[in-house]
Amino acid sequence: MADENAQSAADDWGAALAEQEQAEASASTPMTPQAAAATVFKDFASSDLKTGTHNDIEFILDIPVQLTVELGRTKIAIKNLLQLAQGSVVELDGMAGEPMDVLVNGCLIAQGEVVVVNDKFGIRLTDIISPSERIRKLNR
Repeated sequence: MADENAQSAADDWGAALAEQEQAEASASTPMTPQAAAATVFKDFASSDLKTGTHNDIEFILDIPVQLTVELGRTKIAIKNLLQLAQGSVVELDGMAGEPMDVLVNGCLIAQGEVVVVNDKFGIRLTDIISPSERIRKLNR
């Protein structure tokens, strides 16, 4: 199993390096933004639409996002903030044992509980926010 994971990771890195080399090689030839957009659209149209596979989601799968797990929040006056020192305790609004919020790019997507795996913190998701609920929160 570990060998399969290592092989898969090596294949992913190899593919990424090949893609980077190809991008650097094509970057040596100047191209206008309109020509670049036309090339991307042409590649899309020739590959996905003609073959009948319409995997629009594949375009965004490699986009990095910021995943944050939030213990809690508090408001503090600047004078109190300046008095903080090593060993100071800041009280948060989250209660012990309460599920923690999981945010992607600042948007709540789930809640979970803290776990420790191989001496590293992780989070076990206990509740996923439905897409309709996420959209409703965005509209507020």
